[in-house]
Amino acid sequence: MSEILVGACSWTDRALVAGGWYPAGRRDAEGRLRHYAERFPVVEVDATYYALPGERNARLWAERTPDGFVFDVKAFSLLTGHPTRPAVLPPGLPADVRGPKALDEVWRRFTDGILPLRDAGRLGAVLFQFPPWFRPGARAHAFLDQCAERTAGWPVSVEFRHPDWWRGERERTTADLLRSYGFAAVAVDMDQSLPSAVPPVTPVTCARLAVVRLHGRSPAWGTGSKEDRFRYEYTDAELREWVPRVHALARRAERVHVLFNTCCGDSAVRAAERMTTLLAP
Repeated sequence: MSEILVGACSWTDRALVAGGWYPAGRRDAEGRLRHYAERFPVVEVDATYYALPGERNARLWAERTPDGFVFDVKAFSLLTGHPTRPAVLPPGLPADVRGPKALDEVWRRFTDGILPLRDAGRLGAVLFQFPPWFRPGARAHAFLDQCAERTAGWPVSVEFRHPDWWRGERERTTADLLRSYGFAAVAVDMDQSLPSAVPPVTPVTCARLAVVRLHGRSPAWGTGSKEDRFRYEYTDAELREWVPRVHALARRAERVHVLFNTCCGDSAVRAAERMTTLLAP
């Protein structure tokens, strides 16, 4: 059986920090990360979606975590076609922030920002989470081509938020496309009653890595506030649904990352703790 790493999609979420999961004396930036890394072997860095990563922070993350601990880094919003606030963009970019020159600079800064993690062997994957309007077609394929060129040599995982990528006969086409780039497909768990629900398929498109992100099953996904979307407590029965799927992934990929995105209070870390127990031999 391959290695299965379970963790949460943030260790710095405000609700988690305020919720009492971090003990007294370990609530500063260093203490929080060390406390988290003593309990889990992987974490997703979601802050890099909202602002470009800095080399200093990445270097500190590597220094404050034990050997073997890895970070899945979420790609900056501009690099996945999401809206991006002007305030978080580097100064001096051309007016057309989605033009070639601006994108070159943003890609350069993102690359430099995660370099300490890559150098330290702590980069689990760079997650490209594409928006719901990123649907299958020629434009999307051209965008993925560009991402593949920019990320050559990186471990990359891809999550599609438009369900058509994984529906029906297209599932095989999508898997083959990701496989051609060496990208790991992200399997997702969410409320399947929603029209926008992504099917919980589990293709392995990269021999090195498979990723599962569990978003919770809130019916407010896509419509409610952040708290409404991510406030969810997984039951043990719901977690057990994924145990055979994760084990099947582990038979086909060298490593599996299982990450909980229910980042409202301590629900993600508590679910990760329970899933770790359920997955144990």
